Amino acid sequence: MAPRSDLLELTAELVEIPSVSHDEQAITDHLAAVLTRRAPWLELTRVGDNLVARTQLGHPTRLVLAGHTDTVPVNDNGTARIEGDVLWGLGSSDMKSGLAVMLELACQVSSPSTDVTYVFYACEEVEARHNGLRRLFDERPDLLAGDVAVLGEPTDAVIEAGCQGTIRARVTLRGARAHTARPWMGRNAVHRLSGALGRLASYEGRRRVLDGLEFREAMQAVRVEGGVAGNVVPDLAVLTVNHRFAPDRTPAEAEGHLREVVGVDLEAGDTFEVVDCANGAAPSLSHPLLAALIERNHLPVRAKLGWTDVAFFAARGIPAANFGPGDATLAHTRDERVERAPIERAYGALFDLLNRGA
Repeated sequence: MAPRSDLLELTAELVEIPSVSHDEQAITDHLAAVLTRRAPWLELTRVGDNLVARTQLGHPTRLVLAGHTDTVPVNDNGTARIEGDVLWGLGSSDMKSGLAVMLELACQVSSPSTDVTYVFYACEEVEARHNGLRRLFDERPDLLAGDVAVLGEPTDAVIEAGCQGTIRARVTLRGARAHTARPWMGRNAVHRLSGALGRLASYEGRRRVLDGLEFREAMQAVRVEGGVAGNVVPDLAVLTVNHRFAPDRTPAEAEGHLREVVGVDLEAGDTFEVVDCANGAAPSLSHPLLAALIERNHLPVRAKLGWTDVAFFAARGIPAANFGPGDATLAHTRDERVERAPIERAYGALFDLLNRGA
């Protein structure tokens, strides 16, 4: 076995390769080159900027380890900087530290006790229609076949089970223009939003416990558009609302609840349009590999408050969980950073799983 890489330095190396969404070719080229050189036992397949590396050992069980290669846009943090045991830089937490763990596992474990598929995929940080994992499921589902999956999303090296669903809707309300000196001659479309905004401001989401884990729902106004000029009563207002719902709700039920809370009486010319929706994933930790990962490493388990790509696997009957280094609360921030300790913990737990199995 070759000497193991320093995981913090390996993460810094990946941070130094720009990979903002839709621009992942360079990092995919780099990953493919490293795996070709250091892990010749893996079968490599590339679909666009999505890279899949698989063992073909004939084991009865296959584990999928997946992580996205893209980041959000640079915010004065595009250069990696190591200070002691802390790495600063774009993507360090979300999720190039997780990629470093996957990459080093692929290069160190040549004879795992279960077959393994490593998936490095593009465009997770943008609209779901661009998601590389979705593309692989659509075009090459055979590459993602497996019995259980672990997504390397930043969880600070604890297990986050399942995920919330998400739905986003645009409510468009009409009014009539008039001079602001004579507003009674028109109808203010922005004012028509007042009731909905008040209900959203006071909304207290349902707390649903599934398999002992609490999913806390939320609903927020995320965008308001309206206004013509400083002396004109606006005749159009658009409210965009995002609802995060527990995985025991269907998308149709979530939409019905969102409509109920927003509570706008639509009139001629008004519209309510769902612009994005993704189902959640219920906790699914009973698979022997996931159970072994948790029990042998004494990992805390909590519900995933947010949507992640575990939902793609859950929709296809593959139990999946989130487990990776990094702090999700630092993701997408100017001060994004990751510490060495959770990278080492995540690597150690998965190294043990690959070598010992269930």
